[in-house]
Amino acid sequence: MKMRLGAVVLGVLLSGAPTMADQKSPGAGPIVVLETAKGVIEFETYPEEAPKTVARIVELARRGFFNGHRFHRAEPNFLIQVGDPQSRNVAMQEWWGRGAGTGKPIGAMEITKKRRHVRGAVAMAYPGTDPRAADSQFYLVLRATPELDGKYVVFGKVITGLDIVDKIRRSDILKKASVRE
Repeated sequence: MKMRLGAVVLGVLLSGAPTMADQKSPGAGPIVVLETAKGVIEFETYPEEAPKTVARIVELARRGFFNGHRFHRAEPNFLIQVGDPQSRNVAMQEWWGRGAGTGKPIGAMEITKKRRHVRGAVAMAYPGTDPRAADSQFYLVLRATPELDGKYVVFGKVITGLDIVDKIRRSDILKKASVRE
């Protein structure tokens, strides 16, 4: 009887416990939700370290800009990348990831030593050698990649769906990107 009562009490307590997705890191901003055929990925953002980058990604997600994009880059045990509007057109595969975006670069260099390329980190890609040219393409890393630290703006981290990140392949579609506060 005592054991049953204890199990019931534990069940009640745990049912109200926050999930990982409900627990944002201190200072974290809006959560970006990526819906794919393989599942949902959620990442928190860091507006204190990368205010312009976070503002751009949040704005584009709210506008529906990323909806229908394909993950144009998927390198096993390295990263997946999305955000090139040309990726909606399968006939343009050879051009995917070559700098297309909104046409309005962020124009800021928000690289910080505070955020590292750990497994699940989300960072801005950019064409060429100037981080200020970053526009709409971002990537999620599948493993720690310290060789990228100090070169790209880490503006978020996956909090739900890291197993889905591992399953994404080139040409998989990002059905919908949305934001929740």
